[in-house]
Amino acid sequence: MNWDRIEGNWKQFSGKMRQQWGKLTDDDLEQAKGKRDELVGRIQERYGIAKAEAERQVSDWERSL
Repeated sequence: MNWDRIEGNWKQFSGKMRQQWGKLTDDDLEQAKGKRDELVGRIQERYGIAKAEAERQVSDWERSL
């Protein structure tokens, strides 16, 4: 799945993101609003992981859709 589709259907995918990353709040997802870099930053912050690891998780999640 490409990121443009995720961005265009952000509200639909927000629920799936919350399942994947339970520590993300609704506010985190609202702030990201489809911006991949912002989502990666929020995951990095909430989980205390390196940016490369957060990027890998988002990429893996994208491929699973």
